[in-house]
Amino acid sequence: MSTSKKVAIIGAGPVGLAAAAHVLERGMTPIVLEAGPEAGHSMRQWQHVQLFSPWEYNVDKAAARLLAPTGWNSPDPQVYPTGAELLERYIEPLATKTALRDVIRTSSRVTAIGRAGFDKAKTKGREAAPFEIRNQNGGGPETLRAHAVIDTSGTWASPNPAGANGLTAIGEREAAAQISYGMPDVLGRDRARFAGKTVAVLGAGHSAIGTLTDLTTLAQQSDGTQPIWLLRGTDPAKAFGGGANDKLAARGELGAHFASLVASGKVRVEAGFPVAAISQADGRLRIATSSACCGRSIVVADLSFLGEIRLRLDPAIEAPVALAPLIDPNEHSCGTVRPHGARELMQDDPGFYLAGIKSYGRAPTFLMITGYEQVRSIAADIAGDREAAERVELDLPETGVCTRGGVEGGASSGCCGGPTPASVEACCADDASAKSAGKSGCGCA
Repeated sequence: MSTSKKVAIIGAGPVGLAAAAHVLERGMTPIVLEAGPEAGHSMRQWQHVQLFSPWEYNVDKAAARLLAPTGWNSPDPQVYPTGAELLERYIEPLATKTALRDVIRTSSRVTAIGRAGFDKAKTKGREAAPFEIRNQNGGGPETLRAHAVIDTSGTWASPNPAGANGLTAIGEREAAAQISYGMPDVLGRDRARFAGKTVAVLGAGHSAIGTLTDLTTLAQQSDGTQPIWLLRGTDPAKAFGGGANDKLAARGELGAHFASLVASGKVRVEAGFPVAAISQADGRLRIATSSACCGRSIVVADLSFLGEIRLRLDPAIEAPVALAPLIDPNEHSCGTVRPHGARELMQDDPGFYLAGIKSYGRAPTFLMITGYEQVRSIAADIAGDREAAERVELDLPETGVCTRGGVEGGASSGCCGGPTPASVEACCADDASAKSAGKSGCGCA
């Protein structure tokens, strides 16, 4: 195998491991830096969740080719896996039984990336300089060099604030112990935390409605459990999705079932509820509204370690400027986003690419297989195969972003391949009585 090019990949989730598989196939050397203690660390936080997309959309082709000699049996392509099944039957064998086991460095959190010998302002000769990736591991700080970098670190560790307009609500940080960011396992691991309490969920994505659906089940099993849906917008129906018309059938079924729960009164709905402040009293939360314009749930990525990289991101969507118009949730519904790759994802520092759900910025929905196509194209581009980088090898009925009701007949936003909302344990008895915080979108990648 040629080691002429070393490629650093940030994150050992599904898209990061797919990137490593494609880099290997191209005769290059991948180094995968994972902040968690094992591959798929973020996925382990929502492994109780069933994905909206079946196995055929969740297995990368290069990864499958790596797995084949190990005796790996490909799952039924039409079955919908849970996060736990995706980990057990795909991520773990890929990370431990193939050549990738020798290139994954766990417990290695990237803290900074730059160009060797160059600060952000220096240009002449910049593109020829290798990248320096500083990471923190059990042995202390370490710096490694690479010819190219693919950032697939995702968004799971960067939850949205609860406040309206993308702002942190006053008192939110102080109330953090009573706020669950992410998608808690309401019926399993986290059951004791929520049983018998008033619990509210903020958000209109599929992670939010999935959590609310589980809370209605918990309410039937545990007296005193009351789910409340805090909706920034004024029309709950926008979250119900396309029903039978949704090309991801499991997602359509969830929306239809949730609509029936709302209609039956099993979920208390507080619409037009932009959160401004959160306060605590006697172990309970009081959530206050404001008169500000209702905000939309968003996905926020951690760009803090990229301060010395020349990024060019759309000011509104916070995605690469060439990608942003293709995924803008104000304009696009499921099915109107075309496949894309290296050309749309490369940054102004040659050799640096954003990929996976992180590349989608504030666009709310992402399919794993979209990320697989991204990194296939990126690996080809790094290897110098421009023809393959430009070629489209993805054919789906829909390829990523969903609108929040902005396109008539479109499905609502959510995670086509995974979760992410938020919830709160207790609240007061008035109309501003409960809340949750987080984002809608996915750490599926």
